[in-house]
Amino acid sequence: MTENINIIDQVKRVAIGADHGAFEAKETLKMYLQTVGYKVVDVGTNSKDVVDYPDFAYAVAKKVTSGECERGIMLDGAGIGSSMVCNKVKGIRAALCWSEKTILNSRLHNNANVLTMGSAQHSIGEICTFAKLWLETRFEGGRHWSRINKMMGIEKL
Repeated sequence: MTENINIIDQVKRVAIGADHGAFEAKETLKMYLQTVGYKVVDVGTNSKDVVDYPDFAYAVAKKVTSGECERGIMLDGAGIGSSMVCNKVKGIRAALCWSEKTILNSRLHNNANVLTMGSAQHSIGEICTFAKLWLETRFEGGRHWSRINKMMGIEKL
């Protein structure tokens, strides 16, 4: 399981979004990801004015399913609502993560393509660390493929 953790995934473009409560965290995360070499596509919000997180979670998910971005990251207060919204979009496997262990599991076993996190739950340092680890962790494949295929097959029911 750990053999792939240090292999850099071929992610170049990352969609990022947030609601008003996570705006500042998004801005800091965006700058951090750019400094470590990612092209960041910011879908908003672009201020602290009150907005509805589903609009931005949907925008992040659509950037991933369209192929414009390989992965997406969405921040809101707890990360729960955004995860629920993203998972309504066909082709998305959004994971709400809160620790290094959940970050690794979401990528190694579940091949998550959108990460959601709660900005009220973590320091900006943790958010940046978790995002970088998530972007660099490859899907293990192997025995996990049949489960991913079953998961994605549910969309066809």
